[in-house]
Amino acid sequence: MKKLVFSGLLAGLVMLVVGLLANQAFGLIFTGLKAEYENPNLFRSWSDPLMSLYFLHPFLVGLILAWLWSKTKSLFRAGKCCSPGVNFGLMYWLITLPGMLISYASFPVSLLMILEWTLGGLFQAMVAGLILERMDK
Repeated sequence: MKKLVFSGLLAGLVMLVVGLLANQAFGLIFTGLKAEYENPNLFRSWSDPLMSLYFLHPFLVGLILAWLWSKTKSLFRAGKCCSPGVNFGLMYWLITLPGMLISYASFPVSLLMILEWTLGGLFQAMVAGLILERMDK
């Protein structure tokens, strides 16, 4: 149980860092995204106490993924280009795609922002899967 919690928290920490770095990279490449994030009609300001949940989210996801990995790891095999953990991360990412579609359909955000979230989520998922695989050895 301790190993599972530690793995999940580590995966969450790395997911947070990867997410923040991906967000910064996209912001440097696509400068219009910053204005969209700063739109108070779309997003809360960073001074809002509820924004602290933004930092809790990847840790919660990391713990859930660690538990899910412990139950399903035998289903994932190494492929030609990916390890079992990366394949696990890709499966998790595929599950998130309908959420991206419904976000685009229901919120007044740009397609570029949805693509940023989708690609950032892909990086986070693959790294989390890799960490969970390595921590399981």
